[in-house]
Parts: sequence; C-alpha cells; structure tokens
Amino acid sequence: MPKNGEPVEYQVGERTVRVSSPDKVYFPERGITKRQVVEHYLTVGGPLLRAIGGRPTTLKRYVDGVEGDVFYAKRVPKGAPEWVETAEITFPSGRKAAEVCPTEPAVFAWAANLGTFDFHPWPVRRPDLDHPDELRVDVDPPDEAGFADAVAVAGVVREVLDDAGLTGYPKTSGGRGVHVLVRIRPEWDFVAVRHAVIALGREVERRIPERATVSWWKEERGGRVFLDYNQAARDRTVASSWSVRGTRRATVSTPLTWDLLGEVHPDDFDVLTIPDFLAEHGDLHAPMDERAFGIETLLEWYARDERERGLGDLPYPPDYPKMPGEPKRVQPSRARS
Repeated sequence: MPKNGEPVEYQVGERTVRVSSPDKVYFPERGITKRQVVEHYLTVGGPLLRAIGGRPTTLKRYVDGVEGDVFYAKRVPKGAPEWVETAEITFPSGRKAAEVCPTEPAVFAWAANLGTFDFHPWPVRRPDLDHPDELRVDVDPPDEAGFADAVAVAGVVREVLDDAGLTGYPKTSGGRGVHVLVRIRPEWDFVAVRHAVIALGREVERRIPERATVSWWKEERGGRVFLDYNQAARDRTVASSWSVRGTRRATVSTPLTWDLLGEVHPDDFDVLTIPDFLAEHGDLHAPMDERAFGIETLLEWYARDERERGLGDLPYPPDYPKMPGEPKRVQPSRARS
C-alpha cells in the first residue's frame, strides 16, 4: 500500500472527486490528514457555497501540510476539471486572470485534494465583478493583544454599523481576529466601498481611541487593534467562513452570532469540532442574504471627515499603483528623517 494510502473517491452531487494520498498528515500536532480536510469541506459544502458561490476565489494551498510551503493560487490550476468554472478578474495593475469561481460543492473537495486549506473569495459575484456586494471589516489585534481585544473592538464596530443603518455578521478569523460581514447592494465600486470602511473605522477609533486604530503604519498603532480598511481594496481578500486555517490546530473560520462571539474562543472551532457545531447551529449567517444594505451614510461620514476634519484617503498596500487622492506612501518616521 502506498505510504499515504490508496486514492479514494467521493460522490459530491453529480461529480466524482478523486483524492490522492488521503492519509497524508497535514496537521502533525493533531494527526489530521488530507482525508479529514476533504471531509470537512464535504460537511460544510452547502453553507460554504452560500457564502462564496459565484465569487472569484483565491486558493491558499499547503501542498505539504501546515509545516510546508504555502502559496496563493490566483489562477485556476492546470488540469482542473471542465466543471470547475472561472471568473476573469482584473488586478490593480490592470492585468487579468481566470480565477476559480465555485458554483457547486464538489469544487471545495477538488480544491482540498490540491492542498487548499483556505478559500479567499473576492467581495463580488459574477457577472458584476467591479461592484462589491459584501462589506468586510477585518478586526486585527497586534501581537501583544488577543482575541478578547478583537471581540471588544468588534462590539463597537457593531454599534457603529447600527448607527449607519447596517447589520453586521461576525465570524472568527480562525486566528486571533474577528471578521464582520455586511451584505450591501452592488451599486458602488471598490474605491467607494473602501472609503466606507475607512469612515467606519475612523468612527470606531473616535469612540475607543485607546483600543482601536486605522493607522496603516505599525509604528503608529501603539498596541491597538487595527481595523484593516485595505482588505476592502481590489484583490484583497479574507479567508471565507468555514475555511480551514494554517494553524497547528487546524482551526476553522466560523460564522457566529453576536451573542456567541462573546462566549467562545477561536480554538473551539476546528476540523474535528465543526460537524457537531454545524449540526447544532446550522448556517448562522444565512439571514445575511435576506437583505442588502446601502452604504450612503458611511460615505456621507467619509465626505464629512474630509470636509470638516481634513481627513482624506489613507495609504494603499505597497504593491498597488499610486491611487488618486492617496497620501504619500511612506512611513512617518522615514518621512520625518
């Protein structure tokens, strides 16, 4: 018998998905195998398809497990089955690529066989790839903080969203952070949605300046939780709900309610515990699709901050072309020197 087991086949809807080396250990600390990762995606296939179906999706691949090299596959892998659909995305540079666009649960099992742990969907769906239908708030604690700090800041994010007439849905990132998702109408481009997230972040910072910041430069954050507005920029993504993360425990980014968020720890959710959690709670983010919101109020706040406080745009990531209205992309200590 081969070292990592004979290939196995799974029937997923109308598709037969072949999994090679099913006993290959992907998470040595807990002995979790490729087979278990594939079966995780079989378990969550329905709610995961609701979350990212029809979205161009980057595959984060760990072909030798969590202790090996990792890379982001932004183009559909060679040899993909004909039933794996694609969407043509445009990067900030203007270059284009055909990226995996999941349309059925079998895609997740196929991708897991390639060593995919995380699915990183764009906040857009076919056929309109230039107007996001999902506003994402990445609540990212620094090394000296933790999940409890992210939860506290996420609570204020919820309050600000409520004041803007929006409903947010929280999930664990799978690490120490929290992601908050809002379904929005696809009427605004990436620049406008990013401005909306900046306005939201600035309001959170005003309410709890000692705990939260939108400062792009780490030297200015002072140990505060960062509201990463640049995750709203084109070609920036966060791990999807139900994604396995590259942690030693094989944690899973898990949709929650606001009440549950304050009662749990990210390590509660992993490849081994998700089946029982899903059986008990179902897809807690399914109601998100019942109503799409507008971001007019957040954009009014952005315009107000610019008009009354002189607060304009904030720096983009370093690999971006210079964007209109962007301040100098240089960290403050270097600028002063």
